[in-house]
Amino acid sequence: MASPLNLASSLLAAVFSIPIPLLLAGITILGAVACIAGYLLLRHIAPKPRLPFPSEKTYQTSAPASGKGKDSTTVVTRQLPCWYDKWLAERHLAEAAAKSSGNSSTSNNNVTYSLSAIEPAEVGLTVVVPAYNEALRILPALEEMVDYCDKRFGRPKPALKPTTPSTEKTYRPTTPKRKKAPSAAVLYDFPVDRKHSTGGNSSSGDDDVQLPSGYEILIVNDASSDNTVQVALDFARERGLHDVLRVITLTKNRGKGGGVTHGLRHARGAYVVFADADGASRFGDLDKLIEGCDVVVDASDRGVAIGSRAHLVGSAAVVQRSALRNFLMKSFHFVLTILTPPATSRIGDTQCGFKLFSRAALPHIVPYMHTEGWIFDIEMLMLAESAPATPVIAHDGSFIGTSAGIKVAEVPVGWHEVDGSKMNLVQDSIRMAIGLTVLRASWMLGVYRRRLT
Repeated sequence: MASPLNLASSLLAAVFSIPIPLLLAGITILGAVACIAGYLLLRHIAPKPRLPFPSEKTYQTSAPASGKGKDSTTVVTRQLPCWYDKWLAERHLAEAAAKSSGNSSTSNNNVTYSLSAIEPAEVGLTVVVPAYNEALRILPALEEMVDYCDKRFGRPKPALKPTTPSTEKTYRPTTPKRKKAPSAAVLYDFPVDRKHSTGGNSSSGDDDVQLPSGYEILIVNDASSDNTVQVALDFARERGLHDVLRVITLTKNRGKGGGVTHGLRHARGAYVVFADADGASRFGDLDKLIEGCDVVVDASDRGVAIGSRAHLVGSAAVVQRSALRNFLMKSFHFVLTILTPPATSRIGDTQCGFKLFSRAALPHIVPYMHTEGWIFDIEMLMLAESAPATPVIAHDGSFIGTSAGIKVAEVPVGWHEVDGSKMNLVQDSIRMAIGLTVLRASWMLGVYRRRLT
């Protein structure tokens, strides 16, 4: 019986006996087959977001009960506004016009213009809260959100004013104004908490643009099995958040990324932020995010600001965690640095659940989201980095050049760990590393594109 060494020697001799051109051709064919097989496998395993069910296009909210006592409320179901549906319809119209015109240059310009359009904001701020079995943790987060938003943005004006005096506290929202700063950064001013605010009704210069006041909170219930919905609606009744706090229920669980994306597609705010339901991030630091977004916003009003916990590395909040958790955190960040494009790889904390977008940035990010698991944040940042360029205009109105991508401001925020996390430390860390590899490969090989999902 031949020994393994003799078999290896015979196999090596047989390989060297093959003519070099034939050997190279064989290696090339084998490599091509391997690449095609890998591409097909990637297309099979890459996440594919599902379309929403009809019931997921509605929301529940509290409303005053007609014909009952003044303190009586009821729960109503209403159709959910959706800027994405209008954006999608405009996309289809633009593509149809491009196909029929025959002028590829003009057609492409029409499509590009359509993809940048989004209907005007109706409120100053939209807060998207993904929630899966959060009945025990969501109330403190909601309390903090509402207290902040009432002071900063005010309540939306009611459709009908009461005819009798009320002893309840009233909220008098003002109209925020956007002012162009000399540095070309865009600064948003919501003067609701200023003692001598004019409410934005006074005449302003040509550089001032009126923005809506008020806010909305969209709780995306990700097919929870507990009473998360009931807790949220009871809170809305107690605080009088009629049509301000809106609960969207997903029929089937989609994951945190799917829930956030669904909420962002229905946001009505000039600013749109998503925040975790556990309240781990200090919501009062939203002022810092708004300021950071205003600094990096481009000429097309596109900007992103993300909360960061990177400044906490070395603090007691991080050091006292388990050695395994800290090791996994550093390992994931190392993999992230290698696999993501330059601007994203330089971000110190991509996973903090506290991210804010200007409204104009949404059409360049939200329609192209694929990932619905834990690493959806990274795809958002990659999409921001790869967004189409926007013109850069000088103070005198002359064209200077173009600015590629949407700039992202990383802002240090307060954060504390909250018990009850749904994340399995080891298993989900491994899934995140695999998911990041699949995500990056999908974008590099064209499995994912800037196309509709």
